[in-house]
Parts: sequence; C-alpha cells; structure tokens
Amino acid sequence: MGVVLEAFSAPPAIRVVSRSIGWTFAWLGRAGDPSLPPLLRALQAMGPAYVKLGQILSTRPDVVGDDLSRQLKILQDRMPPFPRDVAIASIERELDIKVDEVFSSFSEPIAAASIAQVHRATIAETGADVAVKVLRPHIERDFRRDFDAFYLAAWLIETLSPSSRRLNPRGVITHFEGSVRGELDLRLESASASEFEASTRDDPGFQVPKMHWALSDRRIMTMDWAEGISANDLERIDAAGHDRKAIGERVLSYFLQHALRDGFFHADMHQGNLKIAPNGDIIALDFGIMGRLDAYTRRVYAEIIYGFIKKDYRRVAEVHFEAGYVPPDRDIDEFASALRVVGEPIFGMSAGDISMGRVLAYLFEVTERFGMETRIELIHLQRTMVVVEGVSRSLYPNINMWDVARPVVEEYIKDSIGPKALLRDLARTAVVLARFTPRLPQLAENALAEQSAQHLVVVEKSRSKGRLAWFLAGAAVAVAAGWVQSLL
Repeated sequence: MGVVLEAFSAPPAIRVVSRSIGWTFAWLGRAGDPSLPPLLRALQAMGPAYVKLGQILSTRPDVVGDDLSRQLKILQDRMPPFPRDVAIASIERELDIKVDEVFSSFSEPIAAASIAQVHRATIAETGADVAVKVLRPHIERDFRRDFDAFYLAAWLIETLSPSSRRLNPRGVITHFEGSVRGELDLRLESASASEFEASTRDDPGFQVPKMHWALSDRRIMTMDWAEGISANDLERIDAAGHDRKAIGERVLSYFLQHALRDGFFHADMHQGNLKIAPNGDIIALDFGIMGRLDAYTRRVYAEIIYGFIKKDYRRVAEVHFEAGYVPPDRDIDEFASALRVVGEPIFGMSAGDISMGRVLAYLFEVTERFGMETRIELIHLQRTMVVVEGVSRSLYPNINMWDVARPVVEEYIKDSIGPKALLRDLARTAVVLARFTPRLPQLAENALAEQSAQHLVVVEKSRSKGRLAWFLAGAAVAVAAGWVQSLL
C-alpha cells in the first residue's frame, strides 16, 4: 500500500496512518502467491476487493506511473487460477450436469481474475465454442471480510476527519458493495450481458457475445467464445495490423454513446475486459458491473461535457447549480473561474503532456472549496470515465478526449435538448396520461364522492357541535334554576 500512496504523492501523515493500520491488521491477511511481484502479492493477499482497486489504477499510468501501471495490469486477467477439477465440480453441482457429457472439450483456465476464471469449452451437441465463467471458491466470504474492513476504514476517516463527510465514504462503500454483489451472482451478469448485447447490436465495430442461458446459473455463466487479442497486448495488436488510434477513439466514443444514448453502459471497461477481434472490432466482456443513468442525469452530464468543449464555463457552472451538485449559497462566478482553471490547460495539449494527477488534485480542491458532496448516482459514470480514458490513452497516447467526445455529445444535445426534444417529452407525457383515460370517469366519481363524504363529515361535526352547545346551555339553565329554587 505504501507503493501506491507514494505513486499518488500522498502526504506523510497519511502514509504513517496507513502503515499503522497495515501493521495492526496484517495478521488477518493471507500469504499471497510468491510468484507475483511484491505489490501484486500484497493486493492478492489482502483480498479480491483490493485487487479490484488495483485493476482500476492499472488503467492510469499518467497517475501511478508507467512501471506501477504495467505491474497492476497483471491483475486484470492473469491472477493465479484455481484447479480445473474444482471448476468442473462447481459446474456439475450448480447445473446438475456431467461436464464430459455436455462438453466435448473443457480446457484448463485460460484467464483468471479476482472474482472468477474462464475456461474454453465446446458444446458436444452443437459444436459451438463457448467461454465458461466460474466463480472462485469462497469468494462471497472473502468479499464480506474485505467490505467489513472498508466500512471500518470509512468510519475511521469520517471520525478523524469531519470534513471528509461531504465525500460520503460510507455511502461510496455501500454503493461499491452493491455493485460487487451483482458480480457474485452470475445470473444478474447474464441478464446484463443479454441486455447490453441487445442495446449495442447495431453499433458497427462493437461486439457483445451471446448468452447460453441453459448452461448458466448463479455461479456459472456460459457465452459464445470471442476470438481476439487482449486490449493490453499492444505488441500483438500492432503485429495484426490494427489501427490503435482508431480503436482508442472507438472505445471512448462508444462508451459515451452507451451512457448518453442508452443510459446503460459497461462500468468496468479496463483492458482485461476488452478484446480486439481479427477484423478490428472491439469485443466487450465481463458484465458484472454495469451503470445506468436516468434521462435527466444524462442531459446534465451532456451539458457539462458540451460546456467544456465549447469553453462555456459559465454554463457548466450553471448546470452544476441547477442540478444541485453545488450548494446554492456558493458564488457561481467563482465556481466558473475554478472550472476554467481545470479546462483551459487541457485544451490544445496532447494527452501525453497533461498531468492527470495534478488535474485530479485540483478537482479535489475545488470540490472541497465549494462544498460539493459525492453524488452516489454518478459514481459508476465518473469511475468508468477515468478508466475508459486511460484505456484509450494506452492504445493511443496522444488521444484528445474532447475531440472524440464532441460529435457524440453534439448529436445527443441536438436530439435531446431543444424544441424537438420538448415536443417528444410532451408526447411521452400525453401517452402516459392517455393510459389513465379509461379510468378518468371513475376517478372523477371517486374524487367527488370523497369530497361529498368529507363535506357531510364537516356538516355532521357542525351539527354535533350545535347539539352539544344546546345541551350545555340547557344543563346550565337547569343548574341555575335548581340553585335559585334552593335559595327560595
């Protein structure tokens, strides 16, 4: 962990606290695989959730450095596998089948990551080549242990640093835990894969393998085999004659299209989950973590990106205030100036000249200065945007994110914001209201009946009050009469 903190140039106090916590909890860890480099061995020993963190960092050599990034890429799909016999036993138990009867061939593990490993197999009945994904043994228990530690760390951070509460550490951990739990039930991943394949079917140059539902369950997922080169194997990509610049731009462009157009996107798009097909198509794999955006959030996100592209920092600031991302008591002009400091140095520079570490550090200062809280609904989007841009950079170091984003965002803006979009929204509203048309007479009668009943209750209450008043008055007269009579 000290290596990672050093890569981030973390303050000395944080490094001291990290070492103290590490010594305190070291006895809880495992030994790790001695064949791995020290950092990777440490992350593997700490648990699968820490491996996930390493996968994210592996996509950002501009933040952690080339050497550390190169080491961390091993975590994407080259973790130590578990035995083939264990995988076969799991498949036979979950699917109630005999592997050697259903498959004419079943390979040793060909890729192993933090949560599962993949085997190549051939279905005996059809001859189709498939990829069979099998969860690691005891993975659920391991993740529970990791998240207990994460929640403890989040509580310590919030307790020792009250200013960090605006970042909602525990809320972020809860969100992350929910995402990972989806990965631990491969039925949910199968559903996501099927939905993603349907929504991207017409995207040229982008493929999603089809599911085999009969051979999938909670701990097993089977889909078409996808032949291709891993996106982190740059030498083989070059040897195959692929245009890395075009591929890098397509990765970024399609991520934005899926997020804005569909509101449903792959939220774990590191190199280990992408292959390059022989024809140059991008093949997406591993759909355990997917992101969703509602229509309003997509429009806000598009307007923010478009404002940066147009260098309209005042409009970017206004969108943040309108969406409630910045407290209303802050100065909008000051916020626009702070955003200009972020945007201006990036434009006109090649990706290799931009220090994303410095940009991220300044963005953190801005969020603290203007009281911006972590938006849980945008965590997937923000995290994936960082990862995807890192993947695109690894394929083509001089990629310009803004140039790639411009046509995608402009198309979305043209289609989703303006008179045409307003008419379409009104039409959708009319359709929703039309569904209630057959019920309107009954709803009106019910409303009138309820109103009449309430009126009768009010009248009855009024009458009751009147009767009570007359009764009290009569009682008072009777008492007075009796008192007068007693005097006489």
